[in-house]
Parts: sequence; C-alpha cells; structure tokens
Amino acid sequence: MKRFFDLLAAAFALLLLGLPLLLLMWLVRRKLGSPVFFRQVRPGLDGKPFEMVKFRTMTDERGPDGQLLPDAVRLTSFGRFLRSTSLDELPELWNVLKGDMSLVGPRPLLMEYLPLYTSEQARRHEVRPGVTGWAQVNGRNAISWEEKFELDVWYVDHQSLWLDIKILWLTVKKVLVRDGISAAGEATMSKFTGRKTP
Repeated sequence: MKRFFDLLAAAFALLLLGLPLLLLMWLVRRKLGSPVFFRQVRPGLDGKPFEMVKFRTMTDERGPDGQLLPDAVRLTSFGRFLRSTSLDELPELWNVLKGDMSLVGPRPLLMEYLPLYTSEQARRHEVRPGVTGWAQVNGRNAISWEEKFELDVWYVDHQSLWLDIKILWLTVKKVLVRDGISAAGEATMSKFTGRKTP
C-alpha cells in the first residue's frame, strides 16, 4: 500500500509541477551555472547505495589549495531560498518513482556515516529513505543527531499510511513557516562523527 501511494502521489506531483520544475531548472542554471542537479550516492533500503538527485544550491568555489570552500561561503541567497522552501528536494520525486526512496522515511544521509551508527541507529535503514520524515517535522536540522536518529527509529517501528499522510501535512506547514532549516551556527547541519553530543 505504501509503495502504491508513493507511485501515485509522486507521478501526480511531477505532472502537476512540470512547468514550475522547468522554471526552477532555468533559474538554477542562470544563477548557479551547470550542472543544474546535485547528484550524490546515498544509502537506501538496507544501506544499499543509490544516486539521489536534488537541485543544486551551492557554487563550486574553491580556495587556493583547490579544496571546496565551506558551505556557508558557497551557499548563495538563491540557494538558501531553495533550501528554506524545500524546492531543492523536488527532483527526489524521480527517486521515489524509481523505487530508491519513499515520500516519507528517514532522510538519506552520507555513505561515510554507515560505519558510525550504533546498531539501534542503523535500524533507520530498515525502510526506504524519504523525501521528508518524522525527524523533519520534529525539528529538522535544529535538533541533535541523536534526537534525529531516535525519531527515525520511532518511525520505523510505527510506520503506517496514516502516519505518512500526517507527516506530509506537517511537512507542508513546516515549509510554509521555514522552521528548523539549519542547526545553530551552521549553514546546514554539522557533520555526524559518531560521538555522543555532550
């Protein structure tokens, strides 16, 4: 039932948002250059890797050593707008259609985090990752990693179609008020190191 709901809703959303998506592609190309999409391998169901697609929100500015500059420097005002409105996440609807992701589930993080999880935290990979999730509507990036993982595992244990609908509704409300976009003192979210927050 969940997969059928994902397919139906993602297909409808892509049809409905076809023209706005084309406009966003043009704006990203004009303001940030190529490529328009940000692609990165992330862990999916059971930790299996897949390529997640989002709209690009940062420049490719590098320092004298050739290394990318910090997120706070590369994140433009247009990029902040895309993130605060979650418009950068819309291409992930394609990942939902492909079966890599679900509309609702724990957010797909970085592959490098996989060996850092406790056995309990790793349970977040027992379901498909989501475009939005229980942690996103309960603090998003403004809560600690430990709180986020506890919420992810809670979702794994309590998932249902009605809970998914509730999370989607709460996501719309969160996006409208632009709540929890970044962690305190960070452009986005600090890296997970596996250590407990003091």
